[in-house]
Amino acid sequence: MKKFLKRAALVCGALVAVLVLAVGGYIGYLQLQYYRIEDGIPLEVVTPQEATLQTDTPYTAISCNLGFGAYGPEYSFFMDTGVMEDGTPTQGIYGKARSQKDVLANTTLALETLQPLDADFFLFQEVDRDSHRSYQVDQREMVAEAFPGYGYTWAENFHSGYLAYPLNDHHGAVTAGLLTLTRYSVSDAVRRSYPIDDNFFIKFTDLDRCFSVMRLPVEGTDRQLVLIHSHMSAYDSGGIIRAQQLELLCQVLEEEYAAGNYVIAGGDFNHALYGTELAFPSQQQFPGWVQSLGDSDLPEHFSFVQADNGFSVPTCRGADIPYEKGVNYTTVVDGFAVSDNVIAKAENLDTDFAFSDHNPVQLTFELAA
Repeated sequence: MKKFLKRAALVCGALVAVLVLAVGGYIGYLQLQYYRIEDGIPLEVVTPQEATLQTDTPYTAISCNLGFGAYGPEYSFFMDTGVMEDGTPTQGIYGKARSQKDVLANTTLALETLQPLDADFFLFQEVDRDSHRSYQVDQREMVAEAFPGYGYTWAENFHSGYLAYPLNDHHGAVTAGLLTLTRYSVSDAVRRSYPIDDNFFIKFTDLDRCFSVMRLPVEGTDRQLVLIHSHMSAYDSGGIIRAQQLELLCQVLEEEYAAGNYVIAGGDFNHALYGTELAFPSQQQFPGWVQSLGDSDLPEHFSFVQADNGFSVPTCRGADIPYEKGVNYTTVVDGFAVSDNVIAKAENLDTDFAFSDHNPVQLTFELAA
């Protein structure tokens, strides 16, 4: 018996040693793969356009988070958690899209929905290229092919080695970014790096958050339209990192306005905008991730463009459970902030979360002479 126990102890010790080596080796692999993209990198404008913006002329811009093609109504994401009204905790189950077919179908539906709107600018977030979570579907190429008459810039904001979590449905290796489309001439474009949580483990799971800054000349003036495309952090307990990101964004807004430019900042702010924290009925408790963002958080001369239907159509749904209207927590996190020399109105486009966990937002604007 003692001999058997000794052998069993040796086997267990060997297994533990192998497990420790495997985990250590994997962490080492992630560390070797990890790097932060440098701040201030110039962005290439692919298929640049020649038309120039004019004052007192209406234009449209649409922001849409594609959710890497995964988020059909039946989808839930493992990092999203919540609590039902009766106190039952909830958590999503999938680490990647359910199938390549889903990614193709959701991306195609998004593009078919937006193409007829014929906008002058498109701001797409969570666009994947050669990512395990989206079955290597090249969404950037799909978008570019769907909108052939546009120039575009690509700002990478998620690059990771193979992420072996959750254990039952690995997120995998990811390359993703912000894709900005324009019908108008761009004189300069640059990628700005947001602060992120540098915790040893969290840094492997959070995106390399960023915003892009696109400069477009305005005919007959010495001003430019500065179009900022932003995607702020989501999984940030207490909103500490988001506050640092907002500080950087506001600094850029102030500098560009002081230079005499028109400024529009749009995208996924991952904050409840302009008082929409409890605007929509649900059967879930108020989630801990929600932080608020309003005009008082922006620099002087800036404001959020409250959508005409901003208190009747949400733009983001909780992904801790599959989508059911009136059950999931919903709010408005997507939209645009503009300087006071931009005349603008907005509309949240109600797709009922058919192809993403976000609804698109359309901005109509003019540059005041």
